[in-house]
This record gives sequence, structure tokens and C-alpha cells, in this order.
Amino acid sequence: MSDAERSLSRNGAFVRLFAAGTVSYVGSFVTRTALPLAAIYVLGAGALDIAALRSVEFLGFLLVGLFAGAWVDRLRRRPIMVAADLGRAVLLASIPLAALMGLLGMAQLVVVAFFAATLSVFFNTASAAYLPTIVPPSRLIGANSALSASASAAEFTGFGISGFLVQLLSAPVAIAVDAVSYIGSALLLMTIRQPEPPRPAVSEREPVFHEIREGIRVVRRSPVPLALMGAHAMNHVLWGVYGTVYLLFATREIGLGAAAIGVIAAIGGAGSFIGAAFAGRLAVRIGLGAAMILGLAGAAAGNALIPLVPAGAVVLGAAMLIVQQLLGDAAGTIYEILEVSLTQTIVEGRILGRVNATVEFVTTLTALGGAVAGGIAAEVLGLRGAMAIGVLGAALGVVFVWFSPVRRLREVPAALERTGLRVEDLPVTE
Repeated sequence: MSDAERSLSRNGAFVRLFAAGTVSYVGSFVTRTALPLAAIYVLGAGALDIAALRSVEFLGFLLVGLFAGAWVDRLRRRPIMVAADLGRAVLLASIPLAALMGLLGMAQLVVVAFFAATLSVFFNTASAAYLPTIVPPSRLIGANSALSASASAAEFTGFGISGFLVQLLSAPVAIAVDAVSYIGSALLLMTIRQPEPPRPAVSEREPVFHEIREGIRVVRRSPVPLALMGAHAMNHVLWGVYGTVYLLFATREIGLGAAAIGVIAAIGGAGSFIGAAFAGRLAVRIGLGAAMILGLAGAAAGNALIPLVPAGAVVLGAAMLIVQQLLGDAAGTIYEILEVSLTQTIVEGRILGRVNATVEFVTTLTALGGAVAGGIAAEVLGLRGAMAIGVLGAALGVVFVWFSPVRRLREVPAALERTGLRVEDLPVTE
């Protein structure tokens, strides 16, 4: 066990955050498969229906994302995470209840997806800003790698059982698992006793729109966060498209069943775990910037395999999807860990929530565009044509990092100090 791992294992607040995330992730990965499958199997949804289901999730973020960043920087972050967990548990529990009463419809799935997404905005923004308050900067890559490894293990477990739960018990019952997991996450977060840094007093707060603009200015005026946002946004074009058409492609074009889809998706957890294990080592070996570019390129290449699967080739298709999960998820995880760690290191804690929210707002907008474009392209060009658009978006993400100072970075934060690109040194007021 490395010194970083030993230090994190003795950090009680981080251990509880790690456990809460693991429990929540398991249920979330179940629902990620079960919710669209509930629409497909129970309600007979098509490509445009799934696009609508995905789009309202993005719309939820777009409506509250920037405000969430401002409020996360105003308030203590752990209570925000607890409240978001409990709210999502109530929303998801309504789906199996409605199904039991014979009242489940597409409208309810859309409403639940929308409000659960808005709560996820607050949770994710608070979580990313909360980690640097309980983990020192020198341990952030290790901490993010551990959290990503936890998510990967949960992905393997959640996706692995999701297909079987859907096939054996129905999609609404599978969603109930996620509701329970959010309650478990909230209870674990409540046990964290480490105090957070004091938040600004009410009398010291600026108007909320002024605080939102401050976060936008930080991103806009620094080439490092700006490049990361561009790469992140292009990658989300892929996820927007794939979120709309992947399950339709796997079930109708290849002919895979729910259980097989769940197992294949679970293998992606193994790929993500590998990426989490080697992200820090790869950055040390070839440099931070080079490792991030390699991660982006590998993710695009892995996902390019999916539209190449021949129609009806169940065995070959399953094999190619497995390769995609291993390669694409491992590479994507490497990039995500290094991107998050770099942002958390160079951005002041007082404004980190707003910077994260700004980046996520833009990337969610591109994901929404990808989801809508994916649904339309699937109807016009077919499922393969839609997926090709997503892969092209992911490939363009490499360009943003390549033509930015990020490509030259060897480490964090020393490289940034040498080049004078530290975000907190930038003016953020008019």
C-alpha cells in the first residue's frame, strides 16, 4: 500500500464519503439501465421517447446548474449532499409504487428523470467541491482515483445485476434498489463529523447573479479550465447520442437481451477500475497532459467499435461491445480522474462550486444537443449513423487539449506555477 493510500485509509471523513459513494453508485447504475428499459419494455418506447427521457435529465441541469454552483459555494456542502440523496430516493420510489398500482406511464418517467437530475446537480456540484475540504491537495489524484475505482466496482456490480433484475423482477422493481441505495448513502454521509471551512456570512454575500458571473469569468479567462471544458463538452456529445441510441442498438440491431446488456455494461466497470488504478502512474510516467490526451483518444477509439458491429451478429457483437467497455471505459476514466484533480488543485475552494457548475452547464448543453441530435439522426440516418456523430464529437475533444497549455503539463501544481497559469491569480471582479 502506497503512502497516499495509507493516508486516505486513515482519513475517517474520506472513508465515509467513499462508502456513501459506493452504495449510491450501485443503485444508480441499476437505474441507468432499468429506467430506459422500463420505457422500452413496459411502455413500448422508441428512439424519440428515449431521447425525450434523456433530454429532460439534461434540461434539469441547465435550469439549475449555475445556481447550484453559487449555492454550493454559499452553504455547507455535506448537508446539500444528504438532502439530494433523500430527495432522489423519494422520487425513484414512486416508480415501483405506480407500477404496482397499474398507473405507470411515460409522463411519470419523464417527471422523475427531470427532478432526480436537478437534485443530482446539487449533489455532484457539492461533492466535487467538498472533497478538497477533507483531502489535502497532494492526495487529490489518489482520492479521485479511489472514488473512481469505487464507482467502477459499483458499475460492475450494478450493471451486472441490473439486467437480471429487469429480466426476473421487472424494471420498476430494479429501480427500487436505487431508491434504497440513496437512503444508505445519506445515512453514511450523516456520520461524517469533520467540520467544513466557514461559509460566507449572509451580509458578505454578493447577489447570486454576480457570483455566477464570477465563476464564468474564471473559466473564460484561463486557457486551462477553458480547454478542459471544451474537451469535456465534446465528450458529452458522445454520451448524449449514446444515451439515446445505445440500448435500442443493442436490443434491436444486435439482438441482445437485458441480462446480456447488463453483463456487458458491468465489464465496463472492470475497464474503469483499470483506468482508476493506472491514472496516477500514467501521469507520472508520460506526463499529465500526455496522459489526458491518451485518455481522450482511447475513449473515442473504443466507442468507435460499437457502430461497426454487424446486424444480428449476437456473439461477435457481444465481443466487440466488451472490448469497447474495457478500452473505452479505462481510457475515459484516466482522463476524468486527471481532469477533476487538475481542476480541484488550481481553483480556489471558495469558487470551486461555481467553476464546476459553469463547466458542467456547458457540457450538459452539448450532451442535450447530442441526445436530441441522436434521436433525430436515428430516425433519419439509422442507429449507426447517429452513433458515428457521437464518435466524431468525442474525437474532437482531443483537439481542445492538444492545442492548449494542458498538453505541456508534466505535473500539478508545479507545472502551473512555472507557466503562471494558476487560476486563483486571475482577476475575477470587474
